[in-house]
Amino acid sequence: MIATATIAHLIALISPGPDFIVACRNSIQYFRKIGLWTAVGFGIGVCVHMSYAFFGLTWMISQSDILFTTMKYLGAVYLIYLGVSSLFLKNTKIDLKTDQRVSKIKWYTATKVGLLTNLLNPKASLFFLSLFTIVIGPEVNLTVMAILALILFSTTVLWFSLVAVFLTHQKMRYLFEENQKSINRLFGVILIIIGIRIALF
Repeated sequence: MIATATIAHLIALISPGPDFIVACRNSIQYFRKIGLWTAVGFGIGVCVHMSYAFFGLTWMISQSDILFTTMKYLGAVYLIYLGVSSLFLKNTKIDLKTDQRVSKIKWYTATKVGLLTNLLNPKASLFFLSLFTIVIGPEVNLTVMAILALILFSTTVLWFSLVAVFLTHQKMRYLFEENQKSINRLFGVILIIIGIRIALF
């Protein structure tokens, strides 16, 4: 059961979605440290999803049109907000002495962005509902749940940390530096489109 749930989660992680786009955006715009803290935010979000799935709240959300619609529109608005913000982001310069960008946001802000992006994604809620319904089952005990939560948290943070490390490699970083404005706009448009699609879903 743990292996099946982990594999399903890994497939969901690798599939491009709001988390992946935000991870790329933060890593490229604010450098590696911010990308890593964003990954931690995603991991915390996964733990929150698992917590309320364990206590049956995911089922309640899926059965309540008001709750699901509210969550859906909050997620859509948040992604559109991030997208619009990306369109107007100012370019940041690489410090050639330290080989780093000057971060314009704090680590806790990056973690919050990752957390909110993950939590406000209605597809994530439906994924964990399916996971608990089909794979895990309501009879799972707290110990197994804790082990599974640790595994999914770790794999989430590891995957998006690898994304951050790859995107902030020296050669990649200088490539993005030359095309930063266009890349920010691309991420902005993608986030807005995803937000609109979620709102219309």
